Amino acid sequence: MARICYVELPVADTAAAKRFYESAFGWALTDFGPSYACTMMGDVDLGLQGDAADATRAPLAVIAVIGLDAWPGKVEAAGGRIVRPIFAFPGGRRFHFVDPSGNELAVLENDA
Repeated sequence: MARICYVELPVADTAAAKRFYESAFGWALTDFGPSYACTMMGDVDLGLQGDAADATRAPLAVIAVIGLDAWPGKVEAAGGRIVRPIFAFPGGRRFHFVDPSGNELAVLENDA
């Protein structure tokens, strides 16, 4: 089963963006280094990516799956193009792809 679990926003200033979302919506955001913070509510969470080298140009929808290693082949077979191969980060692994319409998305498997 696959479901959208996360939306990652590119931000110019992680601390300022974090203050905005905490103040406007009352969300608690956890820091994962100086340029990344996210909610950890467990439904659909929000990430703030302040590292320009890792940030996408538009909001990034993230799809949660089980058995991540099988999914790049499924995405390619359906007409998608892998733009960032599987990589690890604190909490799991993911890869990025572009769909046939040019939208960049990510597929994630959380650590057990």
